[in-house]
Amino acid sequence: MIEKILPAWVESAEAFADPVEATLFPEEERYIAKAVDKRRREFTTARHCARQVMARLGIPPAPIVPGERGAPGWPPGVVGAMTHCDGYRAAALSVEAVTVGIDAEPDAPLPEGVLDTIALPGERQALGELDDSVHWDRLLFSAKESVYKAWFPLARRWLGFEEAEITLDPAGTFAARLLVPGPRGLTGFDGRWLRESGLVVTAITLDFN
Repeated sequence: MIEKILPAWVESAEAFADPVEATLFPEEERYIAKAVDKRRREFTTARHCARQVMARLGIPPAPIVPGERGAPGWPPGVVGAMTHCDGYRAAALSVEAVTVGIDAEPDAPLPEGVLDTIALPGERQALGELDDSVHWDRLLFSAKESVYKAWFPLARRWLGFEEAEITLDPAGTFAARLLVPGPRGLTGFDGRWLRESGLVVTAITLDFN
């Protein structure tokens, strides 16, 4: 599913259930040792997806241990992102991209009060002008999550919800305008979104061109 919104130079794998054959490296086991079962399953399956992609890219299997602010520790020469929510896990990796950000969310409204926390006034106004065919508040949240995942490997610093302004296009794209100085003169990101199988998924990719 998520491959539909990714370019050909980004490889992906996804799972709608947790395979029994999914395993962890000792370094990953130590990281997740005290986690509850739900967290352990999503952590394990997301890495199972990532290693499937690594195999297709000719990269030997390796531990993917969260580092600074939880960012995955990819092998040298690889960029990527992982995501998980109830009933879905995915990973997207590339050896040609500068950065990748993906996110998946249930196709349902955000819990009460969350939109006010994550949305700028202009974003809330724009959501009110869209039809009700999509849970736009959830899509906005997902887009901001993808923005952060694409931003952090480049900037190595936090990016708050209020530091990027998202414009959603019903045609399946979105634009993110950074409201803080970005690395390498970066001023924003372009992304794509998809609504399918009870989920909304978003993706951002940036190549060297």
